[in-house]
Amino acid sequence: MNRKELLLHGWACAYDKEDWYSPLKEALSGVSAVEASWRPVGEAANTIWENVSHLLYYKERLLHRLLGTEFPGSAETNDDTFTPSGGPDDEDAWQATLLRMESVHRHIHEQLALLTDEELNQMATYTPIYQNVMSLVLHDAFHTGQIVQIRKLQGSWPARRSFE
Repeated sequence: MNRKELLLHGWACAYDKEDWYSPLKEALSGVSAVEASWRPVGEAANTIWENVSHLLYYKERLLHRLLGTEFPGSAETNDDTFTPSGGPDDEDAWQATLLRMESVHRHIHEQLALLTDEELNQMATYTPIYQNVMSLVLHDAFHTGQIVQIRKLQGSWPARRSFE
């Protein structure tokens, strides 16, 4: 497996391909806006929706870098990226967020598939594109684990889960 194939595999596992951990799409499956807005006890805890908003911010930033377009994001700090696009009862906004996640993830996959090894080495601000992508795969895995833990705390994660 070459580097690009490894990145594409990691990218798929982060979102919709089962591997050693639940992919993000599975972790979000069946979650309602109310569940996505539920906050575990503790000041430092984020909601599922806040985590998804955070992931979207950085995925959209990567997509704009890959496309060579201006990123419209305006977060001044990392904390600013956790702001959801709707209120706790706004099911339409939550569903739109999930569709946006699916779309940006697919677009990044398409762009990565087009890159040559030389292009993967090009700088994306401070790091090469391949390193930026790998960091986002790990970032997704980390926050997906948080989302699964939140679902376990709220009782919305299945007691037993099987996959092939």
